[in-house]
Amino acid sequence: MKRFPALLLVIGLLGSSVALAVDDPSEMLPNPAQEKRAEALGAHLRCLVCQNESIEDSSAPLARDLRKMVREQVAAGKSDQQIMDWMTDRYGEFIRLAPQFSISTALLWLMPLLALVAGLVIAWRMATKRRVATPVPLSDEERARLDALSGRE
Repeated sequence: MKRFPALLLVIGLLGSSVALAVDDPSEMLPNPAQEKRAEALGAHLRCLVCQNESIEDSSAPLARDLRKMVREQVAAGKSDQQIMDWMTDRYGEFIRLAPQFSISTALLWLMPLLALVAGLVIAWRMATKRRVATPVPLSDEERARLDALSGRE
């Protein structure tokens, strides 16, 4: 039982070290409005190492460098669109956590709709196949054979 508080302390320190790596004061802009803008932009950019995290959430060295680039451009007075365009030109559409709709990303955006339509078509076809056909009456020859097999002659 004495190990439990020590374990909590270690987990807390590990968690805070990751948070400290992301919130390094040397990375932050002195202007709070610019810092907030840089964080908002960083939340829409993918960490190229982690791939499912934004550069604001990642502690990877590359994410730190990307955060620094974003902050430098915010401090230089560039607009959000200019910064996003620059990052996309440099790293490709993959850098965006939510890529813009275009010919190259159409399948990515339309796939959920296509999957839903395909599922509905398959369900409809299976439902129509399950209809029970009306039974065809037995011929006299088949009835006689059935009676012979069942012993009802």
